Amino acid sequence: MAGKTPAELKRTVVLVGMMGAGKTAVGKALAARLGVPFRDSDAEIEAAAAMTIAEIFERDGEAFFRARETEVIRRLISGPPCILSTGGGAFLQAQNREMISAKGVSVWLNADLALLWSRVKNKDTRPLLRTPDPYATLQEIYAARTPIYARADIEVASQPGYTIETMTSRVIDALAGRPGILETP
Repeated sequence: MAGKTPAELKRTVVLVGMMGAGKTAVGKALAARLGVPFRDSDAEIEAAAAMTIAEIFERDGEAFFRARETEVIRRLISGPPCILSTGGGAFLQAQNREMISAKGVSVWLNADLALLWSRVKNKDTRPLLRTPDPYATLQEIYAARTPIYARADIEVASQPGYTIETMTSRVIDALAGRPGILETP
């Protein structure tokens, strides 16, 4: 099902989940299908700081980064409805979860550990995985974060054979099943 979906987005959809879950890829496809802007909180932070996330962490520390992340999410979720992809750690902060729940809707793209590993193992763009044993690191992060991601308003499970379009359709179906998010004309 390509093309624009005939529905109006009433609340910002905030995609949460692990690195490699597809937040950016599915988010861009979802925004295109719904005819709304796609925003990425990490990209917004990097643009404002003229630095990469890794550089911000190194120079200013995680607490500084998390404060900027919350400011960016607050600004974006207070604007017109959009699709917002967040960094993997954003939803771990209670204040972010509360803000997202009050003004938007959180969607957890839930991919299992094997699928995530297949997507990230050959990429060097994941600073958290620059460790002696990246699989063990991913496993630890997954175990710690999964119970928090499970607090999202909506969960959409990913499978190895799903395309971006399939996941996008599954997210739209999940959103359509919740009142006040997608309004059909």
